[in-house]
Amino acid sequence: MKDNGTVLRLAPPKKKGLLGLVFSRLFLVAFLLVVQIALLAALMTLLRQYLPYYAVIQAVFTFCVILFLFNCEMDSSAKLTWLALIALFPFPGTLFLAYTQTNLGHRWTQKRTAELIEQSKGAVPQEPEALEQLKGDPYGTDDLCRYLRRGGAFPIWKGTEVVYYPSGEEKFAAMLKELEKAEKFIFLEYFIIEEGEMWGRLLDIMARKARQGVDVRVMYDGMCEISTLPSNYPELLAGCGIRAKAFSPITPIVSTHYNYRDHRKILVIDGKVAFNGGVNLADEYINAKVRFGHWKDTAVMLRGDAVRSFALMFLQMWNLTEQAPDFNPMFLESPAVEHAEGFVMPYGDCPLDEEKAGEAVYMDILNRATDYVHIMTPYLILDGELETALKFAAQRGVDVKLILPGIPDKKLAFALAKSHYSALLKAGVKIYEYTPGFIHAKVFVSDGARAVVGTINLDYRSLYHHFECATYLYRTPCIRDIAADFDATLKKSSPVTEETVKNETLFYKVTGRLMKIIAPLM
Repeated sequence: MKDNGTVLRLAPPKKKGLLGLVFSRLFLVAFLLVVQIALLAALMTLLRQYLPYYAVIQAVFTFCVILFLFNCEMDSSAKLTWLALIALFPFPGTLFLAYTQTNLGHRWTQKRTAELIEQSKGAVPQEPEALEQLKGDPYGTDDLCRYLRRGGAFPIWKGTEVVYYPSGEEKFAAMLKELEKAEKFIFLEYFIIEEGEMWGRLLDIMARKARQGVDVRVMYDGMCEISTLPSNYPELLAGCGIRAKAFSPITPIVSTHYNYRDHRKILVIDGKVAFNGGVNLADEYINAKVRFGHWKDTAVMLRGDAVRSFALMFLQMWNLTEQAPDFNPMFLESPAVEHAEGFVMPYGDCPLDEEKAGEAVYMDILNRATDYVHIMTPYLILDGELETALKFAAQRGVDVKLILPGIPDKKLAFALAKSHYSALLKAGVKIYEYTPGFIHAKVFVSDGARAVVGTINLDYRSLYHHFECATYLYRTPCIRDIAADFDATLKKSSPVTEETVKNETLFYKVTGRLMKIIAPLM
């Protein structure tokens, strides 16, 4: 990719060390396991005569914890994982369960998030006309809208034009063009920011716009502090006139690698356009750096009324740490696009409430499809409900196709994906692997009428542990482009069959089965 602009760099490349491991769940589980082994060794040495009593206490203790699990509100797959951990390692397993269930370090965030959502629910009201036009819709789109408004105030909009980008390169080019037009504000929220060509060129424009008086705000996930950016990066951006913050900075004990990360990708410019999709701000996403073969990603650009929803999502997250929350109406105004066809519904998913909006939308598409559901996803780590929905759709005659990576970025996650292949294939689901490289797109398209493009993977992290967002599209012209892109990607993918599953390497066969025990913790 040719570099035709200025690349601004504020910090040297971040060296990735052991911190990612130290703050991971794997480290915590291993640590607690070592503690139990040490305690058992000490007991066997010092209190050998009391071991029978210890066995009775452990049995009663384990039974009580199992009784708790059977009666708690947790999905069945997660319960099985905890049952296995506690049966094998009663005391460290219970400590880890207590740690996750008490939500250590995130209670304030949970309370604050609920307050901000409640405060801002009226900021972008639902237009009655849109719902009225959808009344009695065969796909239940009006019902889905009512469901999503329960948790995050996400209206469904008319008057919005959507452009689909089948690659990170095309999205990047559009971002550069739109940023140059900014006059009032730029809101940017991304899971990953890494200095290089992509971020450097975007940053150069934003720094220039900030000098011109544009309100530029940048937010990124706190994991960047141990993977791609220095901890003082907000101060470095402030030197460019940009207001910045890391969401949920990494803190010992309180933070884990996976819990409650901001996995969203949002760019809003002047309330006129918004970008959403799977593309992060690092060079591999535009194939300026090759890591796992060709990086296939997707995105959408919205122009019109629905941009307000993404502006609101950004402000809800930004205001978490602000003493005086600001939902200035100026940020929530968007000019409608005349004669725009179809309906658009941006929505978010918060791991701190009781709703599983991301999974609910995917299952709604699967359960209401009549012709086909075509899916691109980088990961396939399914709970029982979602696996059943995929199989049921195929079993009732819907053409269900999945495209996954041909070259994985994480072999353990890929092994887990392969552990689902056999059951899905037997039900009639068709599975393909993208031969040129890595699929990072998160796309559902169904019946030529509905589609979702966003940040939500088919794995436990996205569906249960992360802040996510996506764009639901209904009868918009760009759905044809999404379907065509799926077909084009399919031609570059290899089919998975019962025979290829049977001939899979021993590593993937054994690892997938073993990792399935702890899949909800992945």
